Parts: sequence; structure tokens; C-alpha cells
Amino acid sequence: MKIGLVVPSYPNEKRVALLPNDIEAFPDELLVETGFGSTMGIADAEYEKRGCSVLPRAKIFEACDTIFALKLLQPRDYPLIRSGQMIVGWTHPTGSGTTFMREQVEPKGLKIVDLDNAYPRLYYKGKSAHLDFLPRNFLFKNSFYAGFSSTMHAFLNYGAYPDPSMRIAVLGNGNTAQGVFHFLSKFTDNIRMFYRKTMSEFKDEIGSFDVIVNGIEVDIPNFHLVTREDIAKTKPGCFFIDAAADAGNTIEGTRYTSIDNPMYEEDGRFFYEVNNSPSLIYRTSSKFLSKTFADCLFRPGFERLKQVLKTIEI
Repeated sequence: MKIGLVVPSYPNEKRVALLPNDIEAFPDELLVETGFGSTMGIADAEYEKRGCSVLPRAKIFEACDTIFALKLLQPRDYPLIRSGQMIVGWTHPTGSGTTFMREQVEPKGLKIVDLDNAYPRLYYKGKSAHLDFLPRNFLFKNSFYAGFSSTMHAFLNYGAYPDPSMRIAVLGNGNTAQGVFHFLSKFTDNIRMFYRKTMSEFKDEIGSFDVIVNGIEVDIPNFHLVTREDIAKTKPGCFFIDAAADAGNTIEGTRYTSIDNPMYEEDGRFFYEVNNSPSLIYRTSSKFLSKTFADCLFRPGFERLKQVLKTIEI
């Protein structure tokens, strides 16, 4: 099988999903886009030494039935996508990728593989199947990096550091929340951790916090952990950092921001909603992603995705 790896077209995405040193004993043929490792200073020749073919982006889409794109493909790629292709990566089909699903996946009959850390799935023609060959929580460090880098970036853009005079609430106890706490704990111990079971306590105290950092992704339709009414109870100037990047869901009414423009102000409160913050520490996160994808996906081979696809087509 020919697998095409393309440079993420998502704004400010610098992570490299597969490094040359991790390419070994792969059963599938890899075609890599020209400049694939450029953000890490990796020359195309290094991929060629590992047996990869290096081609321009358009040629990758033309030659391969399976495209690996770390982040969601952007509109500029739409003309290149061929009917029936399989798109693998962080596609977020029920979240930020809904427009892609509507405009490209449905009319072109694409097979979509969403490499979600907790619930990786394959989607095709309105059906889906769990990718049980991928270990649960296999990308846990990326979530940790998201918590760490989001909080760091948010405070830098807020123009402050988390000193002990600030009262900070952290929602969650998973990988993302752990990354949040890891950063904050370097500066202050004035941190309260709240979980789903203790959310009522958080709601009772919500007006006392200067900063609220979310590490929970909500997977319940039309349910918001923090509602507009809750936001209205916070003190003016309260800073919301959504490290889980679950815009409009966990915190009602929020919208995505970007690394270039990471914050916005609304009704006297500030909001941070960047959904590719690990790209800020792209050298560290690329090393983890590359080894994980090599061990869990590329080395065992993409044939397993075809096997899952057959269960959907039956």
C-alpha cells in the first residue's frame, strides 16, 4: 500500500508526525511531501535514505489512496482530494472537522480515520468502527503537552505569570489537566483541582477565581460543563484557558482562536481556545508522536485499517 505523508496545512502547525530515525521495517511504501521535515531542519535526503519517495504535494494526493495528514486538511487541499481516498490523522469528524465531513467526505465517499487518543475510529458512509488495535491512551503525552503549552502560552499572552496572589481553578484530572498542573505548580500552590464529581463545589466558588483552566473534553451533545450563566457569575477580568480546546462545548459559547491570535475578550472576561498548542513545543512533541505512530501504526502496517473497513462495509 502507498501511504502519502503531507505537511500539515493547518496554520502555525510545525509538528513532524514521522521522523526518519523512526522509519524501520515498515511494510507499506511511504511517499513523503517535499519539505516534510523542514521545521525540524530535516532534509528530504534523510527520508530518501530510509527508502521513502519525496514528491510535491499534488503528486502525493495523485499517487496515494491513503493520505496521512496530522491536522485537519484545509480548503486549499480540497481540489487535490480524490474520491474514495482514506484520510488519516486528527480529523475531528464530530467536532472541528464537521465542515470537512460535509463538504468533502460525504460527496467524495472518503474513508476517515480519526486518531483520537481515547476513542480512535474509522468513519465511512455514515458508519463508524472503533480501532481496537490502537492502545487506549496511546497519545497521552500529546494531551499532557497540550495542557502544559496552552497554559504557558495563555499566560504569556495575558501579560502575567501565575503568581500566588491569583486564585486558579483547574477542571479535570486527566492527561491535559496534569500538563496544566505541571506548569502552574512551578509558580504557585494556590491551585484548586476540580473533577466531574466535585463540579458542584466549583460552581459554588466560581466567583472567587481569577483564572479557570479547563482540561476536560465533553462528549455529550448539547451539554456544557460551564454555562453562560456560570460565566456571568465570575469576577470581571476572569481568564478562561481551555487547554482541552473543546470550543463551544465544555465552556458554552467559546470559539476557537489561533497561535497568532490566541485570546479574545467578551463581556469583560478573557478566553484562550487554541487547538494545536503542542505545536509551540514542536521539537519535543514531534519526537513523541513519531515514535508512537511508528510503533502503533506504521510498523504494524495500514492493512489493519482495511480490515476494520471491511466490518463497516458488511
